[in-house]
Amino acid sequence: MSHVSQELSASRELGLELPHHRITFSFSLLLSSLVLILFNTLSGKHHAAASEYDLQEAEALLEWKGSLLQSEALRSWSPPTVNGSHCNWTGITCNDDGKVTQINLSNCSLQGKLDRLSFSSLSNLVRLDLSRNALHGNIPNQISAFSHLVFLDLSMNQLSGILPLSLANLTHISVLNISDNMLGGEISPLPFANWTKLSHLLLSNNLLSGKIPPEIDLLTNLSLLNLQENQISGSIPPSLGNLSKLTVLQLHINKISGHIPHQIGNLTRLKALTLSINNITGSIPLTLERLRNLMYLHLSQNQISGTIPLEINNMRSLVSLDLSANNLTGFMSPTIGNLTKLTLLHLAQNQISGTIPAQIGKMKGLISLALSTNNFIGFIPPSFGNLTMLTKLWLHENQISGTIPPQIRNMKSLDLLHLSENMLTGSIPPTLGNLTKLTSLILSKNLISGTIPPQIGNLTKLSFLALFENQLNGTIPPQIGNMRSLISLDLAVNSLTGFIPPSFGNLTRLTYLSLMDNKISGTIPSQIGSLRSLNQLDLSQNQISGPIPPSFGNLRNLTGLHLFENQLSGSLPKEIANLTHLQIFQLTGNKLSGSLPQICQGGSLTEFRASHNNFIGPIPQSLRDCITLQALRLQRNQIAGNASEVFGVYPNLVSIDLSFNRLHGELSPYWGECLNLTSLRFTSNNITGRIPPQFGQLSQLRLLDISLNHLEGEIPKELGRLTMLYNLSLKDNKLSGLLPQELGQLSNLELLDLSGNDFSGPIPKQIEKCNKLRSLKLDGNNLNGSIPFQIGNLENLGEILDLSQNLLTGEVPPQLGELKKLEKLNLSHNMLSGSIPSSFEELFSLSSVDVSFNDLEGPLPNNKAFLQASLEAFIRNKDLCGDVQGLRPCNSSVISRGDKKKARKGAITIVLPLMGVLFLLFASAVIYFVLNRKKRIVENHNQGRNPDLFSVWNYDGRIIYEDIIGALEDFNDKYFIGEGGYGKVYKADLPTGQVVAVKKLHPHEDGEQIDQRSFKKEIQALTEIRHRNIVKLYGFCSHPRCSFLVYEYMERGSLAKVLKNGEAMELDWIKRAKVVQSVAHALSYMHHDCNPPFVHRDLSSNNILLDMEFEACISDFGTARLLKPDSSNWSTLAGTYGYVAPELAYTMKVTEKCDIYSFGVIALEVIMGKHPGELLSFLSTSEAKGIFLKDLLDQRLPPPTDGEMKEVVLTVALALACLCSDPQARPTMCHVSQKLSASKELFLEPHDTISICQLMDLRI
Repeated sequence: MSHVSQELSASRELGLELPHHRITFSFSLLLSSLVLILFNTLSGKHHAAASEYDLQEAEALLEWKGSLLQSEALRSWSPPTVNGSHCNWTGITCNDDGKVTQINLSNCSLQGKLDRLSFSSLSNLVRLDLSRNALHGNIPNQISAFSHLVFLDLSMNQLSGILPLSLANLTHISVLNISDNMLGGEISPLPFANWTKLSHLLLSNNLLSGKIPPEIDLLTNLSLLNLQENQISGSIPPSLGNLSKLTVLQLHINKISGHIPHQIGNLTRLKALTLSINNITGSIPLTLERLRNLMYLHLSQNQISGTIPLEINNMRSLVSLDLSANNLTGFMSPTIGNLTKLTLLHLAQNQISGTIPAQIGKMKGLISLALSTNNFIGFIPPSFGNLTMLTKLWLHENQISGTIPPQIRNMKSLDLLHLSENMLTGSIPPTLGNLTKLTSLILSKNLISGTIPPQIGNLTKLSFLALFENQLNGTIPPQIGNMRSLISLDLAVNSLTGFIPPSFGNLTRLTYLSLMDNKISGTIPSQIGSLRSLNQLDLSQNQISGPIPPSFGNLRNLTGLHLFENQLSGSLPKEIANLTHLQIFQLTGNKLSGSLPQICQGGSLTEFRASHNNFIGPIPQSLRDCITLQALRLQRNQIAGNASEVFGVYPNLVSIDLSFNRLHGELSPYWGECLNLTSLRFTSNNITGRIPPQFGQLSQLRLLDISLNHLEGEIPKELGRLTMLYNLSLKDNKLSGLLPQELGQLSNLELLDLSGNDFSGPIPKQIEKCNKLRSLKLDGNNLNGSIPFQIGNLENLGEILDLSQNLLTGEVPPQLGELKKLEKLNLSHNMLSGSIPSSFEELFSLSSVDVSFNDLEGPLPNNKAFLQASLEAFIRNKDLCGDVQGLRPCNSSVISRGDKKKARKGAITIVLPLMGVLFLLFASAVIYFVLNRKKRIVENHNQGRNPDLFSVWNYDGRIIYEDIIGALEDFNDKYFIGEGGYGKVYKADLPTGQVVAVKKLHPHEDGEQIDQRSFKKEIQALTEIRHRNIVKLYGFCSHPRCSFLVYEYMERGSLAKVLKNGEAMELDWIKRAKVVQSVAHALSYMHHDCNPPFVHRDLSSNNILLDMEFEACISDFGTARLLKPDSSNWSTLAGTYGYVAPELAYTMKVTEKCDIYSFGVIALEVIMGKHPGELLSFLSTSEAKGIFLKDLLDQRLPPPTDGEMKEVVLTVALALACLCSDPQARPTMCHVSQKLSASKELFLEPHDTISICQLMDLRI
């Protein structure tokens, strides 16, 4: 017997002892005593049994306590004493019989498992709450012993395993909460039949998977079902609609798919329905309208489509409606204003269009409104001023226009206003300064102009202010310095002028400050050094001058410092060394001088760019030891030092450029340990010694340029391991020896320049394996032997093949004629003999050739590059002849292959016209007979409308000839909007509501009808064209009375018209650059991405059309081929005067190069605001020297900013390249398109001194 039992037994014995000191008493007293003794005897037996049961419960609880980690909450749990009971323990509640009915140990820091708890010893338990602890392990099957349990809460623990099926024995359970654990497996439906009293089922935030069992409707008393934040999949069972008592249904954050069943509409007591963050598809069921008690409807972050049902606007109990992040379309109905109880309305990240209903202003209790990332147009409703309780307003990423309404000043509860990425215009209302609760104001990426109002300084609680990428001008108000709560301030990409206010020094909480790409001048105030919390500082691309303040050394939390492209001068302050957390440091394009300070002291620097300055002295020791470095750009300075000593090993380095400095010494073999290096440039220094063979370990290297130095010795064979290399330049050194055969292993090599060295021996034939080579320069060496014929296999060799100034002998291999892409060939200053191969006639891309100073003889190939070259390209040879002034004509008795071709062409010139005449006479007779017969058939069988008279393809089969004729009133002049080279253009408003442009084609001058089969074939080809910058051709009509083409309608009309009228002022420099870029993209697509390629043939500003956003599209595309499908590339069409390439005057052959010339004219016209006219004739004369770029710019616009000037310079430079008189020297449209899309890095300053000649000399 235990100590507890002994104590209880002793108590009973003492209680049964009778008193002996009383001898006399009455009968009634005796009777009473006997009854009392009998009762006590019986009672003693009862208490003995109860105590044994109590002892069993206490022992069970103490045993479980012993399995847990010590908890202060269970201190009172100790063996019962004479005067104590376990019913008095913390968290234990007993009934009148002393049996445990409730255990409440919520949030008691319990750690352990449940499997040591004797469930059978606590069979009277009604309520068990162990929530908010750290219990782990499985839920034991023995929990079934709690058969009287009504309330079970095990939530917010670390329980795992599955839901035991033994839970089915809890037939009295009303509340079951096991949420916020790590339970897995599927939900079994087996217990559902027994849980008839269950009202609350909470299993949220576990790892449950599988489907929701359809048998869920057996839980007929269920009022709350929460399965959120699991991994439940499958669809929502329609049987849920049978749970008529359900008030809360939470299934969000799962993997549920399928549609929302319409049976959900049967849950008329429902107050909360949350299905967010699933994979639900389909539309919102209309039956949800029945849920008139619903207060919370959250369906966000699914894939729900369709429109928002109007019926939702009748659910007047709604307090929170979140449909964001779906695929909803359509419009917002004004009846949404019926939902006057709404406090939250989120429709963001959908595809909703139309205007924002003014009726939202009726929702006066609204606290949060999110309509961002949709397609809303129109204005911000002034009625928003009624939303005086609104705290958050998200309207960003729409197409909202107009101004910010002044009524917004009434929304004094706002703490967040996000209007970015719209088309808002006007100025920032000064009354925004009244919204003193604002913490975030985001107006970036709009068209807002004017100045920043000083009243903005009243927003002293503001943490985030973003006004970047607008059209703001004027100075930065010093009142911004009052906004001491600011964490992020971004005013970048505007036209702000003046100085940086010293009051910025008050913004001591600021972590991000960007003023980049403005017109800010003056010096950097020293007060910026007070911003000790700053992480990112970007003042780049301005006109800031003067020194960098020493106070910058206080910015010890700075990770990014961007000061590039300013006019900063002086030396870097030594205090910069204090910036030990600095990761990115950009100083490129300033006038800084002096030595580099000790940077990277903290070992955090990853990117240091200080090129195009005047730095001198050595690389600092701290930079040598900076192993975190990934990019180092110090080119075009005057940095000195020994290259073998000033650099360390950089395991993370990706790119380094120290070109055009004064480094000396040798290249360190330790570079071979920088295994992540992709680009290594040491061009134009004074480096000597040999190329370290360790370079062969740089397996990621793509660019190696160590040209213009004093390197000597051989090329290490180990460089053949650099299989990723695409650019290898070793030119202008003193390298010698043989070219290693291992060069053939560089399979990705595109650019190889070994010129200006002392290499000897043969050109290795293995070079043919470098089949991606575009440029091969081996000139200026002592190479000997013959030219390997294998070079002819380099099919991508296009830019140049230069083998000049060597000692090459033998004949020129005819295989070089396979280099179809080659543009420049230089074989001069060698000892080549024999004739120039006739295969060179096939070098159609060749634009420049030089074979002078050789021992060649015989006729020149019949190739334009040879025939148009100057005499200097052929001098000092043995006996070359041909049609070049200064060379003797070839012997007429010796007919070259080219001469034979000319003879054949002459015969063809005579014979073909004769055959053509005969064929035309025969064909005319046949056509006349067929047409007359067809006409009689038509007249007999077609009266009035007849679809067989015409065809409309790829548009709308219901639109027939009479529809369009009717819409245009038989081509009435009032619908006339323009005229191109091939017909007049009309605007047609069709009965369907569609607006199209109709081009009525001019009839052939000779009266000839369009050949229908050819016409259809060309049309079908053109309607397959898909490009955003080519006007969509919908189809055509061909009819005996007239023929026309149907195009999409472009609202602003032609570029020529826009440049002539007031709209030109809206076409700013950036928009103009984008117009040119769009035309280039379209031509590149036509020339390079279509098979076969298309040539426009008549490109001019009249057939460049603009939409409302000034997006440019090419029209009249392919019309020439439609009208003359047999013309191929030989053309008698004159094109548009002023845009026609000059070579058409004598070749009459239309090629892509003709389009490129026309593009050049258009590009200049866009920049000048008018046709370049006489400028075109000046370009090839000495008069071009006196023409400056600034004199060509459209004077109607303000002068370009620095950022805009880069766009202008690149556009004009490319335009001039396209206007080259030699067609083959013009760049391809693919090249032009790529250059216009790439980053602009043209450093030509000052801008007012840039001449046309400079731009013509640029190699881009």
